[in-house]
This record gives sequence, structure tokens and C-alpha cells, in this order.
Amino acid sequence: MTEKIICETNLEGVKFLRRGKVRDIYEINEHLLIVATDRVSAFDVVLPNGIPNKGIILTQISLFWFNKVKDIVENHIVSSDVNEFPEPLQKYNKILEKRSILVKKAKPLPVECIVRGYLSGSAWKEYQKTGMICGIKLPAGLVESAKLPEPLFTPSTKAEQGHDINISFEETVKILGRETAEKIRDYSIAIYKKASEIAEKKGIIIADTKMEFGFYDGKIILIDELLTPDSSRFWSMKDYKPGKPQDSYDKQIVRDYLLSLKWNQKPPAPELPEDIIKKTAERYEEIFRILTS
Repeated sequence: MTEKIICETNLEGVKFLRRGKVRDIYEINEHLLIVATDRVSAFDVVLPNGIPNKGIILTQISLFWFNKVKDIVENHIVSSDVNEFPEPLQKYNKILEKRSILVKKAKPLPVECIVRGYLSGSAWKEYQKTGMICGIKLPAGLVESAKLPEPLFTPSTKAEQGHDINISFEETVKILGRETAEKIRDYSIAIYKKASEIAEKKGIIIADTKMEFGFYDGKIILIDELLTPDSSRFWSMKDYKPGKPQDSYDKQIVRDYLLSLKWNQKPPAPELPEDIIKKTAERYEEIFRILTS
């Protein structure tokens, strides 16, 4: 890929809605334009450096997965071809190409849909304390990174600021109603199972992933990003060894570097050295090649 870093977009004449940690969102007629920048965040803080082509990789991996699971649930994509975008966007084709998607304007559900096939991250910490994940009792004696007996739906709240909070399925029912909660649980697990089968044929374990749904025209559809290195833990099957943390195809290199510093994990974040940026970019490109080849 050609090395090019876009950390912020400014599309004059197009209605800007909001800037997330990675994505810039615009409103264009009855649709939204989602632009994945090369911004990188760690510990809920956006860093001053970007990772070359990160936004392109996230967008292309999402498109790959949206296409693979469209038989399970409809998604929000209208077009990913910049030549098909509305006229006001045509002058920005070079900025938008490969890193933007025109999508349906769905109403997002206020719950993150997380599916875990392996015991890692916050789930491992919770299991050590309680023997449970999100109210689900697990067998005793599991080790870190262990494969779970069945993939688990472990939802969380969606926080505008700070960390999301894990919640039980019954709490999800209280927020969304039983019918909606059951639908998104079933969709999430079906997507995870299908994606895991595809990834394992390419030597990759999907340890866990988070996805989002919204309502559009009275139907639940899949929105946001899907099964990217920013929303999932990807591990090498060849190197997988339960009982310890695994090496992930994501920004773990960035997190490890920041943990080596005397930084309080509050803005402003420190600059990343060139070698950390380069290694992280290579990691994103590697999982992109493996999954989509």
C-alpha cells in the first residue's frame, strides 16, 4: 500500500456530524458518510500520531466481512464505490477512496454486542474474581486464553466517554426489550460462528469481537465496523498456547509501548516513535492480507 496518513477530514460543503476516536461522520442527503481515518487510540485517548493506511485497512476488512455475513442479517451499506457517491463528494474522491462508506441512517442501539469464544481481556479478569462473565457461570479451572465451551454473548453499555461497562443479558432485555435483545444475541453469535470458520481456514482465531446494530425502516440491521483489528482479537492458530496472553494482530504494540512510559493515560498522549508506528502498520497490513486473500 502507498504510505499516506489521514488523521482528520474536512469536507467543505458537506454537513459534519461528529468525530469519533477513528471515524469522521458526515450527513449527505438521507445517508451518512463514514470515513475511517488513520487515527489510533489507546486507553480511550486519541494519540497524536496516525498509523499509515489504518483507515483503509479497517474499511476494507469491514467490507469483506459485511459481504460474508449478509445472508445472516442485512447491513447498513449503500455503497463503498466513491464514483457512486453523491455529487458534493466527488471532489474529495482521493481522500475518500477505500476508506469511506455511504450508509443508511440507522438508529443505533445503546448496547455493544460482544461475542467471546476465548477467555481474554476484561472477561478473564472478571472470571478470576467471580467465575462468571456478564452473569454467565463458567466451568472452574479455566486458564487465560482458554477456548470457551460455547461462544458467549457478553454485551456492554456504550459509553460516550471512558470505558464501556459489561452487563448481563437480562440487563440488555431491560434496556431493549426481550425480542430485540434475543435477536441481536442470535445474530451476533451466528456472525461470530461463521466468521470463525472462515478465519480458522486461514490460520486465524477470532478470540472475541464486538459489533453494533441499529433500527432502519423498522428492521434491525448491522452497522458500524465489523470484525476489524480495532473491534476484535485475532490470534495465530499456529502460535496459540492457552495459559497466558496471546500475541494479537492489532495495536497491542502501541499499548505495550505506552505502558513502558510514565504516562497517566490521560490527554495529552505522548508521540509514538517511528519504529512503533512502522511495526503497528505492518501488523494491520498482515492481518488484512491473511483475512482477505
